[in-house]
Amino acid sequence: MSGTATRKRSEPRLHRWSRPAIAALSLFGFSLTTYLTVTHFFGQQVAFCKVEGSGCDLVLSSEYAKVFGIPLTIFGALGYLTLGVLAGMPLVLKRDDPKAQAQLKEVSAFLMFMVSSSTFVFSGYLMYLLASGSIGGQPQICIYCLASAAAMTTIWLLTVFGNVWKDVGQLFFTGAIVAIVTLTGTLGVYASQGKLAAQSNSFAGRLAQHLTVTNAKMYGAYWCPHCQDQKKKFGEAKKLIPYVECDPKGEKSQTALCQQKGIQSFPTWEINGKMISGDLPLDKLADESGYKGDRS
Repeated sequence: MSGTATRKRSEPRLHRWSRPAIAALSLFGFSLTTYLTVTHFFGQQVAFCKVEGSGCDLVLSSEYAKVFGIPLTIFGALGYLTLGVLAGMPLVLKRDDPKAQAQLKEVSAFLMFMVSSSTFVFSGYLMYLLASGSIGGQPQICIYCLASAAAMTTIWLLTVFGNVWKDVGQLFFTGAIVAIVTLTGTLGVYASQGKLAAQSNSFAGRLAQHLTVTNAKMYGAYWCPHCQDQKKKFGEAKKLIPYVECDPKGEKSQTALCQQKGIQSFPTWEINGKMISGDLPLDKLADESGYKGDRS
């Protein structure tokens, strides 16, 4: 009994508290990403995120916030959940055999290192995109992105320094391989989305995203020439317009919604609760919707 107490006392404090800390940070990250996922699917405005065509509203609605159309926050939530489970395994699953318990800690620590290294590199790449102006054409500040990056960085550091490693050289060699694979995969995925990302970074693209985030709508009909002219003003970013088809013969028509809104002419914009008819210039749409981002 005294020997066990001696071993516990000799164990570094960081090693004793790293797993509970990682579990707590993982819970925070999971809650954060789950909240962003829910607001995305329900079309709600994110708290503490001022909607003005730049900043976190633009970042969270950009093409970089999706992977093959799936919100990145879903993958983030799964990553945090995995890390939390791995951190908590030795705390919950107690083994009578000290060797078996030590092996459980060793295996879970290695898996935590693999997962956290991958997510740490990916998070770092996203921070590069924010700082370089790749999103929105200028450096952006997204408090949710920064909070998640800080949590993931802390988790990685706690994993590295909060566990005993038999071969540090082999560990970091493995980490380097994981980093290369993650970065290569990330660049490959975003390269395939490059055209959409470029569209999103134009003034028209940023405006279309802003209109979507602020729940604006363009009501039109597939046969309407003025609707086609309105779409052409957005250029390659016309696919990003929050468009509602009113003709029952049109693709994905929402005739009932158009009737409910009392739409009588096309196109009609609904912006901040106000109905505006006609083919409008982009600057007019920006002014009406309160867009404050770059117009170049």
